[in-house]
Amino acid sequence: MVLATSLCQGACVEPTMGKENGKVVVLDFWASPYAMRTKIALREKGVEFEVQEEDLWNKSELLLKSNPVHEKVPVLIHNNIPICESLVQVQYIDETWTEAASFLPADPQSRATARFWADYADKTISFAGGRKIWGNKKGEEQDKGIEEFFESLKVLENELGDKTYFGGETFGYVDIALVPFYSWFHALEECGGGFSVEAACPKIVAWGKRCVERKSVADSLPESEKVYQQVLKLRQIFNVEQNECREH
Repeated sequence: MVLATSLCQGACVEPTMGKENGKVVVLDFWASPYAMRTKIALREKGVEFEVQEEDLWNKSELLLKSNPVHEKVPVLIHNNIPICESLVQVQYIDETWTEAASFLPADPQSRATARFWADYADKTISFAGGRKIWGNKKGEEQDKGIEEFFESLKVLENELGDKTYFGGETFGYVDIALVPFYSWFHALEECGGGFSVEAACPKIVAWGKRCVERKSVADSLPESEKVYQQVLKLRQIFNVEQNECREH
């Protein structure tokens, strides 16, 4: 595939086909919650796409050329144009494939509210935040990570309230932003001493279960146990004692 300099730097090649048509590729790592967002969005819109699985410890030339600023997955490549950052990709998908329902509400105030909560989730329920739990031994640093995690999750649970999804009865932008981290809850519980997300935030867990009933989500999220095994590998790479996690 021929690529020009990344869109992240403001340059691109000429599209090969019409705006909404053409080949779609996701540079992916299966356990990345950010890449899960992109795949959920594409599946919600009914877009066919190809997945190129990346080795994050031996990144492909395509990934490095497509995202030279951050050198991270996911990268969405559409008509030979690379698009970086998962929430930017979700918005691009929403604006490009418009025949299916939009991920955002129609009125500007509700759209702004959805963007606020997606941004909040992005900044607080994050890989970096999770790493404070699974990437630390038991002790003050891990306890702080657990406290911050639940503080943020409870804010989101309060916003969710008794609604089916964050946008009401419609699965949308905030749900896509947050639900990939549902697949990481089990790993955080096991490496955080066995706490229960469901006991602390039952409405969030019930919401996660509802989301997974959607085919787009079920096909994009890996099994929680598989994520947990990946986290154990990461702990080994970062020299965190394995016996800190619960045995299975």
